[in-house]
Amino acid sequence: MRRLGWTAIPLGLTFLFLYVPVLTLVVMSFNQSSLPFRWTGFSTQWYGELLQNEEVLTGLVNTLIVAVGSTVLSTILGTLLAIGVHRHVRNRFLDALSLGPAIAPDIIMAIGLLTFYSTLGLTLGLHSVLLSHVVFGTAFVAAVVKARLNHVDPSLEEASRDLGATAVGTFFRITIPGLLPGIVAGALLAFTLSLDEFVIAFFTNGPATPTLPIVIYSMVRFGVTPELNALAAILLVITFTAIIAAQRLTRLGEDEA
Repeated sequence: MRRLGWTAIPLGLTFLFLYVPVLTLVVMSFNQSSLPFRWTGFSTQWYGELLQNEEVLTGLVNTLIVAVGSTVLSTILGTLLAIGVHRHVRNRFLDALSLGPAIAPDIIMAIGLLTFYSTLGLTLGLHSVLLSHVVFGTAFVAAVVKARLNHVDPSLEEASRDLGATAVGTFFRITIPGLLPGIVAGALLAFTLSLDEFVIAFFTNGPATPTLPIVIYSMVRFGVTPELNALAAILLVITFTAIIAAQRLTRLGEDEA
């Protein structure tokens, strides 16, 4: 704080602006009252009622299906993309293009994917949302794994090949273990982004299979309820846990390098 000097004041105000609404939401999820912003006592009843809400549970199951499936595919494709671009592409434009879906506005991605699916005559559902999340998830995984590749010693792979290992054996015994912290961090990031993604899912999903963010959107149009506060608090814990784990794994990989 001493080193920050006078900048500690605007920094503190910024953090208050960012996190006071979030903390308020978490506190009010334990409110006994049915009114969302009137405290009458501590209670966990809304978490229990949330578990009995079939609409929310259905949306949660659909979201987990999409998040897990897209994370697996994004991790595989993103890792291969990162290795290929890092080792075989010397064009900066192509390098930047591989990360395009990660920085493109969600609304542009959503409209483009919807147009693409309509052109192919593909019916919308969880499969279309899953494929859509793979598109941007792959870019995020590739970005994280590429950062990890800068800390991997290529001489280890050369030594493995010189000792008689095959290319496939070297890939699974040397390359993948060396990239593992970055791969896991990228997978956690892709899972977190898929878990609470709304815009792309809203455009590319069918009405019969709503994901959890779509369910929340349909509920919040009629006002914020204590159940929504409880649901948001749970998602907040999951998201923060995944992000912190991804950050720690990334740092661990850099320290080991």
